[in-house]
Amino acid sequence: MSELTPTPAHYATGFAPVASPGARILILGTLPGIASLKQQQYYAHPQNVFWRILERLFDIPADAPYHMRCQSAQDHGLAIWDVCHAAQRTGSLDSSIQAHSIIANDINGLLKTCPHIALIACNGQAAAQLFKKHIRLARAINTVLLPSTSPANARLRFEEKLAQWQVLKQHQEAQ
Repeated sequence: MSELTPTPAHYATGFAPVASPGARILILGTLPGIASLKQQQYYAHPQNVFWRILERLFDIPADAPYHMRCQSAQDHGLAIWDVCHAAQRTGSLDSSIQAHSIIANDINGLLKTCPHIALIACNGQAAAQLFKKHIRLARAINTVLLPSTSPANARLRFEEKLAQWQVLKQHQEAQ
């Protein structure tokens, strides 16, 4: 097997979007990490602060069962997905995603299903860079770069991340 051929141990395939037709905000990550893949849940790593941030912004209990968190996110007009449908990667770090192996998700297809999405929030620099490189939107939509909720992004404290993620609540309230 050549070095470029993905192997099951190193090839990650993402999940279906968490979205409903009434979604107004799309939160994009890169690709689920090992903890998320094992649990088949977005942002499952216990030190990832994604669900804690949604708890503070939208009163979605971070310790609620996963299906209830997803339903609450949808009830608040949020959609959750990743830029990458699949890619070869060793470990969970976004920096380990091998560029040649990326298969992007059909973001434009999701936008047709969820026509009210007016803001795309990239969860971290890697998501923003992959979005810019791999996605050509069929319609103009505001995008915002937010600090990664990953435990690998330790340069900002939780409260600093939360302050920047407030833009989601502000966007929702402006609608």
